[in-house]
Amino acid sequence: MSRWKGLPAELDPRVRQLVVRLRRLKDHSGLSARQLAAKTGYSTSSWERYLGGRSLPPREAVEAMARIVGEDPTRLLALHEVAAEAWTERRGGVSGGRAGHVVESVPRPRPRRSARPWIRTRTAVVVGAVALVLAVSTTVLLAVRLDRDGGEKQAAPSATPSWSMLSPTPSEPSYTCRPRRIDGLWYGGNSRTKEAVLAKGLVGPDVAEAQCLLRRAGYAPGVVDGIYGPLTERAVKQVQRKVGLVVDGIIGPHTWEALRG
Repeated sequence: MSRWKGLPAELDPRVRQLVVRLRRLKDHSGLSARQLAAKTGYSTSSWERYLGGRSLPPREAVEAMARIVGEDPTRLLALHEVAAEAWTERRGGVSGGRAGHVVESVPRPRPRRSARPWIRTRTAVVVGAVALVLAVSTTVLLAVRLDRDGGEKQAAPSATPSWSMLSPTPSEPSYTCRPRRIDGLWYGGNSRTKEAVLAKGLVGPDVAEAQCLLRRAGYAPGVVDGIYGPLTERAVKQVQRKVGLVVDGIIGPHTWEALRG
């Protein structure tokens, strides 16, 4: 079992997710820090900073690690791009940082067509909404003009479009919490994962599953809402402390094993 030091408390969840993923890849590869340095071309001390959350690894370093461990670099580079944005936001885009938190010179990622598809989707929705408003306004003006010219009167539609039609509000997901034991393992009814890496700031059914199992074990993660907040992180640390794991508040394979066992 790998004994990693806890990551800095102030580390952004988006950067934390990248670091946790890099740690897992290193563990699975069985490489030492020195061997990793020899294969990637980045020094041992650099990798210690990268994997300790004290410095953001360059894009090329992340790509090199993916290559040597046989991992598809696409998802890893996507995590790096998000982490790089978070790193820049936290430090105002200035290199140097505070003492103990070195900011590497990170080349700007090359733009990719599929990097932010949500921008195109949002633009399409806005354009569609504007077109609908213009169409309604044109119909109203036409009706008024026909009325003034003595033409056939028409009932003018409401000039105010229905917001529920333009931007429907999705219902919030609801999660269950009905723990039951299957083949010697506990499940809460939201997810069957044993490998997902979860950290503060993440949301989804995997988080709800962890919250349910924490509650079953007698800890207090707060409401089972699928949001990894401070109460959930505190409960996770209590479990890790009890079973002898690294107390970092991050749920990985070993913490899942403790929750499901």
